[in-house]
Formats: sequence, structure tokens, C-alpha cells
Amino acid sequence: MSEGRFLSGSTMGHVVRMTATGAFGITFVFLVDAANLFWIAQLGDPQLVAAIGFAFAIQFFSVSSGVGLMIASTAMISRSIGAGARNEARVQAGAALVTAVTVQAIVATLIVAFRHDLVAMAGADGETAALAARYLAITVPSLVLMAVGLICSGALRAEGYGAKAMYITLLSGALLMTTDPVLIYGLGWGLDGAAVGLVAFRFALLVLGLWFAARQHNLIARPGVDQILRVLPVYLAIAVPAIATQMATPAGNYLLTIVIAPFGDDAVAAWAVVGRLTVVAFGGIFALAASIGGIFGQNFGAGRFDRLRSTYRDALIFCVVYTLTAWALLAAATPHIVRWFGLTGEGAGVLQAFTYAGVGVFVFLGALFVSNAAFNALGKPLRSAVLNWIKDGAVSLPAALLLAGVWGAPGVIYGQAAAGVLVGAVSAVWGWRFVCGLRAEVPVALDAGPLRPYANPDRYRRR
Repeated sequence: MSEGRFLSGSTMGHVVRMTATGAFGITFVFLVDAANLFWIAQLGDPQLVAAIGFAFAIQFFSVSSGVGLMIASTAMISRSIGAGARNEARVQAGAALVTAVTVQAIVATLIVAFRHDLVAMAGADGETAALAARYLAITVPSLVLMAVGLICSGALRAEGYGAKAMYITLLSGALLMTTDPVLIYGLGWGLDGAAVGLVAFRFALLVLGLWFAARQHNLIARPGVDQILRVLPVYLAIAVPAIATQMATPAGNYLLTIVIAPFGDDAVAAWAVVGRLTVVAFGGIFALAASIGGIFGQNFGAGRFDRLRSTYRDALIFCVVYTLTAWALLAAATPHIVRWFGLTGEGAGVLQAFTYAGVGVFVFLGALFVSNAAFNALGKPLRSAVLNWIKDGAVSLPAALLLAGVWGAPGVIYGQAAAGVLVGAVSAVWGWRFVCGLRAEVPVALDAGPLRPYANPDRYRRR
């Protein structure tokens, strides 16, 4: 039985390699998404851009639940790989795939059924609300397709195949980049064309994910009902808190969209641009949490607690360097971004507040994501959920309301940043103390099946 890929070699090397491949793939996808918004903006109707902004605030929930399911599968599978139980890891991957598809089908059904109410609650009205609801009706059912691609990507990352996981999103994104102009302009479908392109992208995720993970590397087994039922409690024990963690960000974004909506379509359009810029510029930070989960999981399964500490430290260093670089680039590009997306008045102010000040918060948000990865992979996923909901549910909204009353629409950006600084600093310290306090009490080689790391929390204890 071969050793897990993350159990030897430089932890910084693993962090950089896995994050770089993850970041390249996710950044490219979000770059294509930003290009999608750019093409829509060129139609000269701010209402269309605002409609995508409202739809994004709602769809963010569903995508985040899928990401939570992926993160949980990576943590579960990587622990079994680290402990040498590869056959069980394949069964776990198959059970996770079935579970994720079922969950996302339910989520998609609910969103489509209540899309008009959700759009109205976000602050949209009139034709903008109708456009946003139609966009959701076309795109949300494809979440089921996306769930398959995400679980396959998680299995590849758990094994250490970062490049293959990157190819899934990279090639799918290339398809979207190619089809968007044709659908939006060539066929004259406008907003509907952008929606159809997103569905095609998610179908490509499914096909490529199954090809690389199941067909090429045999990382996913077809589980029986009894196997699904056996793995399900283990998976949900990680997945439910992980989903709760991921849902905090879209919940916060949804609430802040409500705060910014009264400032008009220009402000909401800029908010949509900020959302795209965030995921494009900080794809590396967003990819970090999912990418290093496998590193934590394998080393935890193998009892390499010293490597848990070095992984945590190296990931924090990566966050600082990455954020400072991205901040400098965005600040320099601000006048061009304002011009490219046709932002004026309040919209330009929102964008400038983000690129000149709000971006710096990612030093602290990166620390939050690193602690999330550690808590999820090391048996304390509820801590991640608590931290994220404090930031997005308890702190961001009052801070944004307060500062919006002082600075107008840009105050929403400042409030969001203030919450990130506060909670990010706390999470960095809490996560570090937790990781440093872990040590093995018993040999971690599994002697009663690969579920023992989850079923037996006494495998480790605090000093």
C-alpha cells in the first residue's frame, strides 16, 4: 500500500502546489464568470448587470452548499488514505457523490420554487426582479451536475492530484469562455445566453470530473445501499458543519445586498462587479481552504502532528504574501476597472472602497480559511461554522448598516472589512492553539476500519 502523497516532503511545497493548482482552476472559472458579466455590461443596460447581481446573491447559497459537501468529502477521504485504507476511501467517495447529488437536487428544487420570493427579499423589484428570477430558473437545476464535478475534484485533492482537479475547472471554464460571446451576442440571447453558458459549464464539470476521478484514477467506487448508509453518518458529521460554514458567506452577502440595494442599480451593479473581482483576484485564498484540507487529513490519519503545525504556519505565510500582491495589482487597476464596467457615481465609489481598502482584509480572511480547513479536517468542524456565522451573521450586518449611514454605499464595503479583520484575527489564534495542542495518544494506524478517525475522537487530545 503506497504512502499518502502529503506524508513526506516540504509542507510549504505541498501548500503552494495544491493551492496553486486549485487557484489556477478556480480563478480561471471566476475570470470567465467576470467576463460573462463584462459581456452583459457591454449591452449597455445596468438593469441586466443588477439582475445578475441579485441572482448571484441567491445562487451563492446553493454553490456554497456544494463546496461544503466537497470539503467534507476531501477531509473524510484523505484521512482514510493517510491511514492506508484506500479501498474504503473509494467507497467513501462514492457514497459522498450520491449524498451530494441528493442534497443539491433538494436545494435546487427549493430555490426554483421560491425564486420570486427570494429575489424580492434581496431587494429587487420590477423588471430587474423578473430577469433575476428567470436567470435562476435556467441555471439552478444544473447544481446537480455541479455536485458531481465538485465531489470528483475533492477526491482528486484528497489523493494529491491537484493538477487533475485543476483540469476539471480549467477545461470547463475554457468551454464557457468560448460559448458566452456566441450565446450572448452571436445568437442574441442576452441574459438567457449567459445562463445557458453556465449550465453547459456545469455539465462539463460532471463529464471531466468522472473521467479523471472515476475512470482514469479509479478513486470512486459504486457503493451499495448498505455502504452508503454506513458512510452517511460519518460524512454528515463533517458535511453538516462544513455546509453551515460555507453558507455563512452567502448569507452575509445576501444581507449586505439588501443593505446596498436602496442606493440604486448603479450601487448593486458595482456590488456585482466587486463579487466577481473578489473571487478572481483571491482565487488562491479561496482555493487554499479546500486545497490544504487533504494535507491536514492525510497527516492526521497517519499521526504526523508535527506536519499539521508546519502546514498551518506555511498556509498563513502564503495568505499574507498573496494578499499583499493582489492588493497592489487591484489598486493600480482601479481606474481601468471602473471604465471597463461603466461604473459611475455610487458604483464607482463602491469599487474604489473595495480596491483601495477592503482588499486588505484578505490577510485576515485567509487566516479564517486556514483555521476552517484545520478544524474541518481535524474533527472540530463546528468551530468553523461558529466563526463564520459570527463574522457574516452577527458582525458584518450591523457594521455595514452603521458605516453605510456615514459613507453611503461604500460603507457596506468598510463594514464587511471590519468584520473580517476582527473574526479573522481571532480564528488565526484559535486555530494555531488547537493545532499546537494535538498529539497522539495511541498509534494511529487503523486497526478497526477507516471510520475510526471519526468514531474515536480519543485518537488525539489537547496538551
